[in-house]
Parts: sequence; structure tokens; C-alpha cells
Amino acid sequence: MNTLVDTGAATGAPASTKQPKAVWAVAFASVIAFMGIGLVDPILEPIGEQLHASPSQVSLLFTSYMLVTGVAMLTTGVVSSRFGAKKTLLAGLAIIVVFAALAGMSDTVAQIVGFRAGWGLGNALFIATALATIVGAASGGVARAIILYEAALGIGIATGPLVGGVLGGISWRGPFFGVSVLMAIAFVCLVVLLPEGPKPAHRTSLAAPFQALRHRGLLTVSITALLYNFGFFTLLAYTPFPLDMGTYAIGFIFCGWGILLALASVFLAPGLQRRFGTLPMMALALGLFAADLAVMALFAENKTVLIVGTVLAGLFLGVNNTLITEAVMISAPVERSTASAAYSFVRFAGGAAAPWLAGKLGEHSIALPFWVGAACTAAAVLVLVVGRAALAHIDDHDPAPHSVEEAQAITVGD
Repeated sequence: MNTLVDTGAATGAPASTKQPKAVWAVAFASVIAFMGIGLVDPILEPIGEQLHASPSQVSLLFTSYMLVTGVAMLTTGVVSSRFGAKKTLLAGLAIIVVFAALAGMSDTVAQIVGFRAGWGLGNALFIATALATIVGAASGGVARAIILYEAALGIGIATGPLVGGVLGGISWRGPFFGVSVLMAIAFVCLVVLLPEGPKPAHRTSLAAPFQALRHRGLLTVSITALLYNFGFFTLLAYTPFPLDMGTYAIGFIFCGWGILLALASVFLAPGLQRRFGTLPMMALALGLFAADLAVMALFAENKTVLIVGTVLAGLFLGVNNTLITEAVMISAPVERSTASAAYSFVRFAGGAAAPWLAGKLGEHSIALPFWVGAACTAAAVLVLVVGRAALAHIDDHDPAPHSVEEAQAITVGD
């Protein structure tokens, strides 16, 4: 894979730092958006205790969020192609602001689950459009843009648990209000920094994501992501329960996970990709993640093993996230926003049951969720290997850097 060789200096500094103003605005908003994922993690157990809910009931916070996010992804292309990237991004942030605040004012788990569903709608509008905007507008080609996007993801996930731990130490409602405030800040940043563009030249249909999934390469990557999501959300939504530690401790543990995820995404993945290729490294990263979950299952009652396993998983997921996100963008001859919507629909909507299943299984056996997560992640490797022929072109892909004019055109919306 020589994508990175031709898009900047060896250090990557010029391609990484000299970006259009709009790219940094969206990247900053993405950091805050991704903080919302880890911000909730330290308060899962306190919510269950104070609202008298079981782990599976609390895990529905993730399930409703993922399900609506996945289904709503089908409409993101339709919305952005009619109203443009800026209006779509702002609409997504505004929805998150409202529903995060409502979740903080809730008195029952059912109410929080419902408001998290609304949160998922806003998340879909923002994330799908943000990824397409950054990939299209960043200088240095697709690979550099994906690294920037994954860096935003890693920074957001790393800092989210810390903020969630601090606010959750005051009240479980604190992180929800924290998300609302941070999203409001991101909203203002985009209003000021992201330029208003002309009306999109053409409109995307609701059928476009389904049509994109006819391409075997995109379908293979999407099913791979669906399966490893069972492992990912076992780690994210279930591990705080067997750890049974305070909000600050959980916050620091998942902060360590997020830091390794960010470092692996930005620094480790590109080098491994150049040396060994995209598909082999995706398979290896997922295989190591499956092994990590299996070890956590074997020693599920040992908190030290769970802590080390959780933090170490950041390395494997960081490498995989960068490579699989780039693979999505070049796996099928369709628009990037359409590919992103199709991929996200399959992995989120299909994997929505993962958090609830992990919580439910955990009520019967502390180790069983980890075993199921490991098995599903191993199955993801198998799908990738079986479908490798449809993805053979990925390691031969060599995208040219975008021109300033093209970057501006794609920024304002496909």
C-alpha cells in the first residue's frame, strides 16, 4: 500500500497540519461529538443503581442509540444532498443538544433510552456528513483525511471518559448535560468557521445506500464491522459492570483505552499498512482483539486482567478503525457519503443488539459476554478472509491529492 508515500513527507507534518479552515472546524466538532461516546461510560453502573435497573436495561442506552443511528444513516445522503453539508451538520448537532439535555432531566431508564434514540438521529446526521466532508476537503489524499478523522475520534473517546468521570462523580445526570453544552459549543464553532456553500448539484436517493451494498467489497467490509461491533460494545457497554469501580476509576481506564486507540490510529496503522497491506493488518488487528476478549473471558473475575485487556484493546481497535474506514471509502465505485451511509447502516443497525445482549448474558455469567464478543470478532476475521477477493483492489489504490477547488466543492456538500 503506497497511499501515504505519495501524499506528504515522511513525517506527515505538512499534509497533516496544512488543512483548510473548514476541515479543522469539522474535526474539532467531531472531537466533541465523539466525547459523547465515552462520556456516558463511567455512569452506566450508577444509573443502574440509582434508577433500579439491570445491566441489560441500562445497556439499552447504547442499543436505542445505535439502532436509530443505523437506520437514520440511510437518510443522511438524502438530507445533505438537498440542504448541503453545513445545514446537515448543524441540524445533527442541534438535535444532540436537545436530546442530551432531555436525557439529563429524565427520571427513569426508559426515558433515557428514548432520548438516546433521538440522540442517535442527530449523531447520524453529524457523523456521516462529517466523515465525508473531512475526506473530501482535506489536503493530502484519502489516507491523511482518514487519519485526521480517526485522530478526532480517538481524542474525543480518550477525553470523554475523564469528563464523564468528573461530572459523573457529582451526579449521573452531569455527563448528559455536559454533552449538551459541548455540542452547543461545537454548533457555534461550525456556524462561525464552516463556510456556507452553494446548493448541491444533485440529489441522492433513499435507495442509493442499498444499491451500494450490491458491491461485494462494501458488503464484506460492512458485515465485518457488524460482527466486530459485538466485541466492541461488549468492551464499551458491559465491562464497567464486572469492573464495579467508581466513576473516576472507570473514566481513567477508558481514557487509557482511548489514548492507545488514537495513537494506534494516527501513528501505528499507517506504518503497518505500508509494510504489510490493508487487509492482512485488518485481519491481524481483529484477530488480536478477539484473543484479547477471550483472555478477559478466562479471567473475568480478575479486575487487573479486565483493566489491562480494556486498555490494550485500544491498540487493536485503533489500527482496525483507521484501515477499515479507509477501506469503506474505496471498496465500491460510489460516492463517499453513500458508502459511509451504507456501511454505517449495516454495522450500527445490525449490531444494535450487541450492548443489550452483553448485559443480558452478563446477568447469568460474568464471562459469557466476553466469550460471545470474542467469537463474533473471530467470525469477522473469517468474513474478511472469505471476501478478500472482492477487496483485492484496496492495496493497489493510490488516490491523488485533492485540489483546493475540489476540496472546497466537496466541503459544501456532495
